[in-house]
Amino acid sequence: QVQLVESGGGLVQTGDSLRLSCAASGRTGRNYAMGWFRQVPGKEREFVAGLIWTDGLPYYADDVRGRFAVSRDKDKNRLSLQMNTLKPEGSAVYYCAASDPDQVPVTDRGSYVYWGQGTQVLVSS
Repeated sequence: QVQLVESGGGLVQTGDSLRLSCAASGRTGRNYAMGWFRQVPGKEREFVAGLIWTDGLPYYADDVRGRFAVSRDKDKNRLSLQMNTLKPEGSAVYYCAASDPDQVPVTDRGSYVYWGQGTQVLVSS
């Protein structure tokens, strides 16, 4: 089992930056991928950014590429998401997720078996 706890959400203005963190505990270090997803009421949870844990190779959704940066600290079992130039449509609950050790598509929601409780991000216009 892997436990994930997100932090860093909040209320910001359009154009501001915010950094989310995800602390992993339990049977860590064995996950193939970790990622960030977001969800708004009435819509499906969507992929935002993720990476392959061993080498840090990042993946991004098209609408955040160039503005967001995903990174990990292997020693601290921590995943981060630096979000720059935030837009109102970025308002959502952001979730951290981790996969099992088997190789899986990093961008697919179905690849992830462990989820955090989420952290709210609100971007005012």
